[in-house]
Amino acid sequence: MSDERITRVSVRLLEREYQVACPAEERTDLLDSAEYLDAKMREVRDSGKVVGLDRIAVISALNLANELIKMRRNGSSVDTDIGSRLRSLRERVESALEKGQQLEL
Repeated sequence: MSDERITRVSVRLLEREYQVACPAEERTDLLDSAEYLDAKMREVRDSGKVVGLDRIAVISALNLANELIKMRRNGSSVDTDIGSRLRSLRERVESALEKGQQLEL
């Protein structure tokens, strides 16, 4: 990180402002992440089941981690499906090229 240009970014989470340092090229991603986190924290707060900023932040972090784990699990099965479909498509293309035929996708 020493070779990268660092910038300070101001983000708001539940009406509180935080200053965060990040590489300049990651500024947009940080702002998008903060906006998403703020929305998730508001959902937790508005449910009325959790009180206190620290608890809201922890529950939101756990919810986001759960989302990520589910996406990774689903992504791995999607990756497998895409891989098999790509192999099938490649085989069809190679077969059509060998026969000199036009391929209909």
